[in-house]
Formats: sequence, C-alpha cells, structure tokens
Amino acid sequence: MLVAERYEKIVELVNERGSIRVSELSDQCGVTEETIRRDLDRLEQAGRLRRSHGGAVSVKDLDVHAQPETPYSEREIIRADDKRRIAIEAIKLISPKDRILLDASSTAWYMAREMPDIPLTVLTNSIKVALELSGKEKIEVISTGGQLARRSLSYVGPLAERSLDAYHVDKLFLSCKGVHLERGISESNELQARIKHKMIGMADQVHVLADSSKFGVQAFTHVSDLSGVDRIVTDRRLPGEIVRELESRGIAVSIA
Repeated sequence: MLVAERYEKIVELVNERGSIRVSELSDQCGVTEETIRRDLDRLEQAGRLRRSHGGAVSVKDLDVHAQPETPYSEREIIRADDKRRIAIEAIKLISPKDRILLDASSTAWYMAREMPDIPLTVLTNSIKVALELSGKEKIEVISTGGQLARRSLSYVGPLAERSLDAYHVDKLFLSCKGVHLERGISESNELQARIKHKMIGMADQVHVLADSSKFGVQAFTHVSDLSGVDRIVTDRRLPGEIVRELESRGIAVSIA
C-alpha cells in the first residue's frame, strides 16, 4: 500500500466509525503503531481528522471552512531542518538574472534567507520574504499589494491576484498544505489557493517545495493538478514508490 493510499484508508476508517484506536488502524493498514501515530499527526495538521488519546476522531461533521492558517511563527519551526535543506536544494535551480516568484511559505522564506546576493528579480506576496531580501543589493524585489493575511504575513485577495497579471516569471517556487497523487496540490483556504493557482499560470517552470509529511494529504481547497508541476523538491523520507510515480509522470524530483 502506498503512503498516499494509507492516508486515504485511515481517513475513510475514521469517518466511517467516528473514532478509532491506533491499534486498530495498525492492524487494518499492516504497519506499526508508530507509523500510524506519525500518519495521524500529519493528517491532523492537514485538518482531515482530530487526534484523541490513543487514536483519532472524525472531523467530517465540523465546519470545513473553519480551517485557519497555521500562524507563521509556528510554520517557521515545524520541520525546520527539512525546510532549510529543501530551500538550499531549491536555490541550486536558480541562475543569475532569473526572474523568480516566491510564495509566502516558510520554506520560501528559508530560500530568501539562504539566497546568494546575485543579480535576480524576485516577485513575492510575502512580507517576510521581501524583508529578508531587502538587504541583498543585487536582488530587485517586487512585492504584490493586496489584503494582508495576518497569520501568514502574506498578501492575498483580488488586488494581489490582479497585480500578478503584470508579470511573467521564469521560475516559481511555492509550497502548499497537501500533495496528493490523484487530487494534486491543495491549500487550507480559498484565498491562498486562488493566488497560488494564479502564480502557477504565470511561470515557465513550477517548483513545489514540499516535505514528505505533505504527501497523501488533501487540504480544503484545490490549487492545481500535478500536471501543472515541473519539479518537486522534498526530503529523503519520501518513499521511493512515490518518487518513482512522480517521475513516471514527467515530474522531476530533487531530494534534499
């Protein structure tokens, strides 16, 4: 069973029963209880279930619109080492004089922090990314305007989306809440999904920065099918079968 398939089976079982114990999921999925606990942590982060003592409970009857963004201060430290390595690997894909677009993800901020001071044009909807790049004299920084999403310190909404119409970039680097082999890329809310969908449409190359915990996860709002992605930069914990499946679809995979 692929990791993505196991995630789907876990959510299906939790929704069918309302609640279920780790030991039952371990038996049903044929993996260790420790693996199930990690799966439940990832699925809870994606808003697909709620952890309970010794198991998980369904969230299918809760208001799915009430999925707040994780505050930036929390995202910055979640899997920080993986994100930093992914960012450093992604920077290898950048050449001098490129025009690139960085989203408001914490991994994009790590890219901005590690970015060498070389001639680049960087477009971003992230306050944190713009501030990080402001001290690098050779990098021209362009920020979108728009509605401020305070939890993510990003600009979203119609004004931010319209501002992107004026630009075309060589390379886009973005992250997301979930990467699903069948359902594509997803985000926690519609405003973030809309601007990321817009970003994908204005780039020659689309690079998704996603640590292994995001695979098999389907968040609330669809962003794009995987057919819109050129490369995924991830960590070494991503199972080999998923890497091979991505590559069979023509998506390059870089392992940090």
